[in-house]
Amino acid sequence: MSDRRLLIVDDDPAYCEVLARAMTRRGFATRHALDIAGATALLDEQDFSHAIVDLRIGDESGLEMTRILHARSADTRILILTGYASIATAVEAIKLGAMHYLTKPASADEILTGFASEQGDSRLPPPATSPSPKRLEWEYLQRVLLENHGNISATARQLGMHRRTLQRKLAKKPVRK
Repeated sequence: MSDRRLLIVDDDPAYCEVLARAMTRRGFATRHALDIAGATALLDEQDFSHAIVDLRIGDESGLEMTRILHARSADTRILILTGYASIATAVEAIKLGAMHYLTKPASADEILTGFASEQGDSRLPPPATSPSPKRLEWEYLQRVLLENHGNISATARQLGMHRRTLQRKLAKKPVRK
C-alpha cells in the first residue's frame, strides 16, 4: 500500500471524502486538499504516485495544479476529473503531464482504469454525430479563455462580448452533444 500514494485535489470536501474512501478500499494511501496551496503543502511532506485533480478548484485551475505536480515528479500518474470537460482543456491537461481526463461523475473503477491505461486506444470510434452549435460555442469559449490564461476580462474583450455575459455562459455546464 505504501507505494500507491494518492493525492486528491478538489474543492468539494464531501466528494473528496467519498473518493478517498473508495480509493483506500482499492489499496491506495490517500490524502486530499481543497485548494492548490493545500496540495502543495502535502507535496512538501511526501511524494505521491498518483493524483486526481479537479479541473476547477474553486477559482483556481486544475491545469496549474497539473503543471506543479508534473514539475515536482514526472512519474506521478495524474488524472484530471471534471464536470466542465472541453477539448481545449483536455489537450492542455495532457500537454502539462496528465495521463487521462475523465468527466464527472466517474466511478472509482473508471478512475483505476484511467490510471492503468498506458497508451491511447486507437480502436475508439469517432463520434457518429457532430456536436451541437451550443456545444461548439462552449468549446470555443473555453479555448479562447485558455489562450487568455483564464483571464475573463481579456477573453470578453477578444470575443467582443460583455464580461458578465461571458461569465454566465462559462458558468453553465457544457451541453453534452
